[in-house]
Amino acid sequence: MVDSQYYLPNDIGISALDCREAFRLLSPQEKMYAHYLSRAAWYGGLVVLLQTSPESANIFVLLQRIFRKQTPDQLEQVAKAAGVSSEDYQAFLVYAAGVYANMGNYKSFGDTKFIPNLPKDKLEALVRASQAFQENPTEMEALWGSSSCLIYSLEDRQKQLGLGDKGITTYFSGNCCLEDAELAQRFLDSRKLSAYNTRLFKRENGGKPCYEVRLASAVQKDCAVDGEAGSSCGSFTFEDKEFIVKRGDYSPLMEKVCHYLQEAQAYAANDNQKKMLEEYRRSFEFGSIEAHKEGSRFWIKDKGPIVESYIGFIESYRDPFGSRGEFEGFVAVVNKAMSERFARLVSSAEVLLPELPWPQQFEKDTFLKPDFTSLDVLTFAGSGIPAGINIPNYDDIRQSEGFKNVSLGNVLAVAYATQKEKLTFLEEKDKDLFIKWKGPSFEVQVGLHELLGHGSGKLFVQDDRGKFNFDQSNVVNPETGEKVSSWYRGSETWDSKFSTIASSYEECRAECVGLYLCLNKQVLSIFGHEAQEAEDVVYINWLSMVRAGLLGLEFYTPESKSWRQAHMQARFVILRVLLEAGEGLVGLEEVEGQDGKPDARITLDRSKISTVGKDAIHRFLCKLQVFKSTADVEGGRALYEGYSTVGDTGAHNFLRLRETVLLRKEARKMFVQANTRISGNKLEFGDRHMNQTGGENVELVEYESSAAGLIRSFTERFQDDAEQLEAVLLDLNKTDACYWC
Repeated sequence: MVDSQYYLPNDIGISALDCREAFRLLSPQEKMYAHYLSRAAWYGGLVVLLQTSPESANIFVLLQRIFRKQTPDQLEQVAKAAGVSSEDYQAFLVYAAGVYANMGNYKSFGDTKFIPNLPKDKLEALVRASQAFQENPTEMEALWGSSSCLIYSLEDRQKQLGLGDKGITTYFSGNCCLEDAELAQRFLDSRKLSAYNTRLFKRENGGKPCYEVRLASAVQKDCAVDGEAGSSCGSFTFEDKEFIVKRGDYSPLMEKVCHYLQEAQAYAANDNQKKMLEEYRRSFEFGSIEAHKEGSRFWIKDKGPIVESYIGFIESYRDPFGSRGEFEGFVAVVNKAMSERFARLVSSAEVLLPELPWPQQFEKDTFLKPDFTSLDVLTFAGSGIPAGINIPNYDDIRQSEGFKNVSLGNVLAVAYATQKEKLTFLEEKDKDLFIKWKGPSFEVQVGLHELLGHGSGKLFVQDDRGKFNFDQSNVVNPETGEKVSSWYRGSETWDSKFSTIASSYEECRAECVGLYLCLNKQVLSIFGHEAQEAEDVVYINWLSMVRAGLLGLEFYTPESKSWRQAHMQARFVILRVLLEAGEGLVGLEEVEGQDGKPDARITLDRSKISTVGKDAIHRFLCKLQVFKSTADVEGGRALYEGYSTVGDTGAHNFLRLRETVLLRKEARKMFVQANTRISGNKLEFGDRHMNQTGGENVELVEYESSAAGLIRSFTERFQDDAEQLEAVLLDLNKTDACYWC
């Protein structure tokens, strides 16, 4: 029997992201802008296949070829004739939908591999009976042959993403280990190069190791080209090792992204949007993070747009070293009513920030009021869809120029809805209250987490000229009572210094800010919660956090003693902190369930949240910020890894509790997204922005909330150039195949 965590259940929740009304209200120009940005995002999102596992791109192409020839309904008849049961056929559809939703065969939330929940011989019979195979047996045979073993393989290393012998990654060649990643980071720092849009390939050259740093770009020439001041490429010797910086990673896909960004420019609403898209295009053309940063500056200046978007190599959660960004792109429409609440929260930020538990010197000199909007997602391309975002991730821009926050309203509306019978580990008396207030409390938590969590705190920096951004002769570390003695130097960043723990540590800090500030009556009032209702929202927000800490154990791998998901590790750490606070604040006990199997109960004393709970988070949050501000990696790592430890001794046997969590886990939902397509007469390019109502029209194409609907959305998404695109993916995958052995 295969452990259930390695397949997706047939009854997995699948929800459509509803953006019909938001899209309907857009002007023709805004619809064209949203359409072309969506195309750029979807083509760029295919990069994630190549960033996930050696087999992901081949599996994607295999599925596309099967479903382009036959819809899921048509293929079902073939499956029956081939002796595949309806249950096994549904398992195949769920697997295919999972590959599309995660952009690969590893879960985007948890980084665990998933395999089809039907026997290999049944899947092979179905593939061979498909019309795609019948019409093109040689190519399909090769495709099945190259991917079938890896589709089902669950060797220890292949069970999860990781570096070296700890897991699978395609950010690094298979022969790289942690020491190589650290060496490469030092090299990149020395060249003032960001790791965000890179991958690292190690090979032998004359018996010596040679490292190839590959930048994602449409241009493949390594010399400076037209429109570029200078090139970062070339050969370098660093610490007696050879490094080669090259361009052209994912080149054909980057070309597509650039093409559609250029198309979108004609429909931009203002100069900031035009300049933003121009810089993004330059970034993806030449592989320049500096250009992307420049584009992000224009993006920050583009206040309150009707159509909001962001695109690039953004989040570093899935790089085992924590420095390289996964490609993502989103396009969304502002929900004005909900955005008003967030605007009021922004207006209150300068009053709320001093409430946080660190000294004033540890806070940014001025709070740069960001945009904070609630958005209905039209397109979110990448490996998964979050509930809220705080970007850009560039420390220097965030510290001195600002950022934006977005809450994804139509994701929140469906992502966390649950049925009472599926609500685990709570007392019966809490369940109805939990279901009633989970959504509203999470909305408050997301708002605080993104705006005042990720948006708060200062990094102490000494730049290349020796200038400090703080008074190093007077600022005192509140944890030691002594003057601050460490800081970031030159091109060092939060990600490069704290590397493997940076993402989870920062998520933990932001979650703690949310817990801490949701106790503030002014905050609750902004979100429309007063009196008893406000107290219930606080209670469910805290209860939800401690329950999430327990659920987080699903994402811990005992064999490698490692965490596979940044947010869930953060929530487990918070559970540990609140359990440690004692005084009966949080209760966690192992019990026997009504089915006679192991179960657990978590309780929270609501009368102690504002005293015992608040004090515990106050102390912990201050420590987190001080270690972060002062670049104290050693202190921060000791604190965070201490609370992250999952053991079987002490008051709670967390390893045994993990087994209980796995026994009773509910699979994470998948989302079906709409497509946009242009209908009507195509106008000449130069006429488009002048004649928005004539001829062209952008349609929204929606799909049902099912595995079949999710599959159809993907086969129709790339139908214009499907064969060419599939050939490109196979070629890109084949070119690098030698590096994964």
